[in-house]
Formats: sequence, C-alpha cells, structure tokens
Amino acid sequence: MTQTPLMDDADPTRLVAERLHRLRKANGISLRKLAEATGTSASFLSQLERGLTGASTSTLIRIANCFGTSISELFSGVETGQNPVLRRAQRPSLPVMNGQRKMLLSRRPLTHFETYIAEFEVGGSSGDELYTHGDSHEMILVMQGRVRLDLGADSHDLEEGDSVEYATSVPHRVVNIGDGPAEVLFMISPPTSTAKYLDDFRQKGD
Repeated sequence: MTQTPLMDDADPTRLVAERLHRLRKANGISLRKLAEATGTSASFLSQLERGLTGASTSTLIRIANCFGTSISELFSGVETGQNPVLRRAQRPSLPVMNGQRKMLLSRRPLTHFETYIAEFEVGGSSGDELYTHGDSHEMILVMQGRVRLDLGADSHDLEEGDSVEYATSVPHRVVNIGDGPAEVLFMISPPTSTAKYLDDFRQKGD
C-alpha cells in the first residue's frame, strides 16, 4: 500500500521535505551518496524528502552541513519585510522526533544567531546519541519542566529557570526527566553553519 504524506500547503514538514529535495538536486547528489555522507540510508532520505518521516536534530544537522547551510534554513520560510511579531502558532517547526518538537524563533534579516524553542514529551530527548555542531557558543534555558543535559562526560539536572552555556563542539543532548512536558530555549551564536548556500540558491530562483 502506498504511503501518502500527511501534509498540506502550509505544513512545515512539506517545506523541509521540499528544501531537502531541491538542495540535493541542485548539488547533483544522489540519495545513496547523501546517505553515505550522513550515516543514514537512501530509503530513509527518500521518505524524508516525501514528508513520510521525520529526522532527529543531529541527523538534520549532518544533512544541512553537507549542503553548507544551517538546520534553521531547512524550515525557515520567512523573508525580509515580514511582521516583526512571531505568534506562537506561526513558529516554523520540525516534525516531532524522539518526543521532541523543535521550533525556530530567530528570523531574517537577523543572521548572527539562531534561537529555538524545543518542547519535550515525557521521556523525550534531542536524540538517542550525544551530538556536536560546529564550534559556537550555545546557551539553553529551561522554560518549563525538568530536563537533564548530558554534556561530554558530565550530566546536569536542570529545573525551570536554570541555564547552561557550552561550546557546540562538546557532545551534548537534552532529555526530559520530569513527569510532565518540558520546554527549553536554545540560543546559538554564531549559527553553526552558513546560510550562504541557500541565499545563493534563492537568488538563482529569482
């Protein structure tokens, strides 16, 4: 039985899927080659490009890095001239993966930092494994609930209002250890990969 993407024209999942497909085609990279470069499989990437599955944060970072862009650019559909107010319901978001929904807050024309809000279900995490992304300055602030930050060889239990700073080159991940939902703010400066490629890609499409 053929799977049908559960998406509509405004679905951020569709936007991510379309951007990944366009970036891969523009770079002339096959699904097999991209799978080898990102440690995934061609079948998984095919489903991702069709909006049939989601991907963990670490996987999306590896894919974005292959194209010289950032994870935020994969689902940021807002351009300059926009209303400066971003309503909660309008936040661009990634599909839920590992019990985490990650939403982008920072928007163009500001490109010197990336800011996300991540909502974690009970037991949800940023991924099964610790991951790194570039060598930037990252801060997380717990907005709601209780989480554990695995940072290198150390672990830190954090509650609402607690924050931690670290280099993105240090392996890390966040896990919801509370008995209710958790919400965490991520701030990264400078962005851990460049948006230049996608900017050039947009100009070619104008």
